[in-house]
Amino acid sequence: MITLTRPPTAENLVLFVHALRSSGLPVSVQQTLDLGRGLALIDLSCRAELFHAARATLITRREDLALYRLLFDAFWGGGRQAPAAQNPPPAPRHDPVRQRGRELLSLMARRAQPQDPEIETSDRSETYSDVELLQCKDFALLSAEELDNVRRLLELSTWQVSLRRTRRRQRDRFGDRLDVGRLLRQAAKCGGRILVLPRRSRKIRPRPLVLIADVSGSMERYSRLVLLFFHSLCHALQDSETFTFGTRLSRITSSLRLRDVDRALYEIGAEVTDWAGGTRIGDSLGTFNRRWSRRVLRRGAVVLIVSDGWERGETEVLRAEMRHLRDRCHRLIWLNPRLGHPHYQPLVEGMAAALPFVDDFLPIHNLQSLAQLAEHLASLPHRRSARRSIPTGALHSPRRTPLNKEAS
Repeated sequence: MITLTRPPTAENLVLFVHALRSSGLPVSVQQTLDLGRGLALIDLSCRAELFHAARATLITRREDLALYRLLFDAFWGGGRQAPAAQNPPPAPRHDPVRQRGRELLSLMARRAQPQDPEIETSDRSETYSDVELLQCKDFALLSAEELDNVRRLLELSTWQVSLRRTRRRQRDRFGDRLDVGRLLRQAAKCGGRILVLPRRSRKIRPRPLVLIADVSGSMERYSRLVLLFFHSLCHALQDSETFTFGTRLSRITSSLRLRDVDRALYEIGAEVTDWAGGTRIGDSLGTFNRRWSRRVLRRGAVVLIVSDGWERGETEVLRAEMRHLRDRCHRLIWLNPRLGHPHYQPLVEGMAAALPFVDDFLPIHNLQSLAQLAEHLASLPHRRSARRSIPTGALHSPRRTPLNKEAS
C-alpha cells in the first residue's frame, strides 16, 4: 500500500481544498461537501483511494487533471511504498474511517458556508502576481497574451448597479401601505374577522444600464477591451442595452447576449460597418435620442458613454444632444481612456462641449479603473445629485484647440 506523507486529518483535507482554489482550480461549496461525504466510504490511509475520490468530486475539466496531480503529489507526497507490517494491529471495534469522514464533513460544513467570500466557483487561472501586474497596465499597451488574461479576468467580474424603488408593490408584512384587496378577500373568507393586516411595499430593482461605445479610429486601441467589458456587463446585468457609434449608431445588444465572447465579437464585427472610421458623436447621440431613448431610458436608466471625445461633427449638435440625453436619464457617466494619463486635460472641442452635461467623468484605461467603476455603479445615489468626479477646471471655457489634438 502507498502511504501519505501527512495524515489525512480534517484540517489537512480542508487545507488541500484551499490549495486547489489558490492555484486556480474551480472548487465549489457543493463539491467540497461531496468530498466530505465520499471520504466516509473509503480507506483514508490509502493514497490511491484518496486521490481518486478527490479527483472525482473536485475536478470537472480534463485540462485541470495535470495541475491537480501535481498539487496532490506536492501536498500529500509523490507516493512511497510503505513497509509491510510484520504484526498488523487488531482491528478496532469502531469504524475509524467513517468516524473521520463524519468529522471532516462537519468541519467543512462549518468552514465552507455559501456566503464565505473565500469560496468561489469561478476559474482563477492567473496567479496573484500576474493579476497585480495587470491591474495598472494601460489597455493600449497589452500584449496578445496579456489581453487574453484580461479577458478571462473580465469574465470573472461581478457587477451591480444601484437599486431603485419601482411603482409596483409586493407583499410585505412590514410594508408602508395596506393591501386593501387582500384585506377584503381575507375578511370575506373569515366571515368578517381580520386576523392580520396585510401590507405591501414597493419593489426594489436594479436600475437599467445603457452602454454606448465609441469604435472610431481614435479609439481603436481600446475598442476590443471596451467590448469585452460590455460583454461582461451584459451577462451580469439582465436589464441592459448596448450601442456603438463611429459615424452612425448601431445596436449590438443581441450580439453581446451570446455566451461565447469570440462569437459575440465576430457578430459585432459583421454588424458594425463604421469600425475604426470617423467620429460623429453628436449625430450618433441624435439618432439614439430619436429612435431609442424612449424605449431604453425608462425607469431611471444609468447611461455609460465610452469615448475620448474627438468629434468631427458640429459641437453645437453634440451639446444639444447631450443636454437632451442628460434630462432623460438618472445618471450620465462618461468614461474616457485618456483620462488615466497623468497630464490629461479635456481640451478637445467635443469633450469640452459634452462635459457640462456629464454627472461623472471617469477613466477606463486599466483593470484598476474598472474596479473603481464597479464600486461607483454600486454606490450611485437614489436621487440625482450634484455631479461628481469632474476634474478641477474641466467645466471652465477651454481654449480652442485644433481638431484631433489632445493635451496629454
